[in-house]
Amino acid sequence: MIPGSFSYYRPASVADAVKLLTDLGEDARPLAGGHSLVPMMKLRLATPAHLIDLHGIANLKGIRRDGTNLVIGAMTTQHDLLASDEIARSAPILHETALLIADPQVRYRGTIGGNVANGDPGNDMPALMMTLGATYRLEGPGGARDVPAADFYQGAYFTALEPGEILTSISFPVPAAGHGYAYEKLKRKVGDYATAAAAVVLTMASGKVASCVIGLTNVHETPLLATDAANAVIGTSLDPATLKKAASAASAIMSPAADARGPVEYRKHVGGIMVTRALQRAVAIAK
Repeated sequence: MIPGSFSYYRPASVADAVKLLTDLGEDARPLAGGHSLVPMMKLRLATPAHLIDLHGIANLKGIRRDGTNLVIGAMTTQHDLLASDEIARSAPILHETALLIADPQVRYRGTIGGNVANGDPGNDMPALMMTLGATYRLEGPGGARDVPAADFYQGAYFTALEPGEILTSISFPVPAAGHGYAYEKLKRKVGDYATAAAAVVLTMASGKVASCVIGLTNVHETPLLATDAANAVIGTSLDPATLKKAASAASAIMSPAADARGPVEYRKHVGGIMVTRALQRAVAIAK
């Protein structure tokens, strides 16, 4: 349970961090919250020769409005999200989801950038960012580029990040006033990854669903957008038959691994239940 030896760096700017990652190559790893990397290092499953700590880069932290978008620095912690009046006012589903991540000790250190960047299918924020239509700003030796969250995840722990690149911020359009939202997560115990989870953001008009996006967590090797399920509820009052149809459409794209959280069919079944619950609660919240 003791990591191997490594060199430690604490750059003061993104440019310095990128240069270190580029110069040091494959033996270097950036450190955000550390909740994924440090345990792997303790088990000697990850043995980076160089650790680039991002906590000294001030402009990677913070939450701000930019016109109709909300911009969150990658080193903003889950606790910061929970403490933010802007998040509570503009994107309450983000507050709700952060509260379901692990426990307070983890949330004080864990960052939103680390949660979305490492490609772990069990992390909660990636599916939510896809649901919100988020874009990730990546900065590397070739400059900065923006990648939609929906295009970022390529496989379990495989993402669009290129060598030397750092995810520096996340931005997404502020949801419409009066929107409905919910993040429903089934887990075995406090602090666990989801057995299955679903995020819903929708709007209502004249008693019917006018728009809807549904994201799925930990039911595939990447986060998913359940487009057919979302389309099934648009134009309806979300009656029981529609809910059943949406849950079935969402379950159809799930392919979870059988693990300690349950066999495949069980995880698909509860995934459909999470979609149903999230839709019902989102409609109840929508104004």
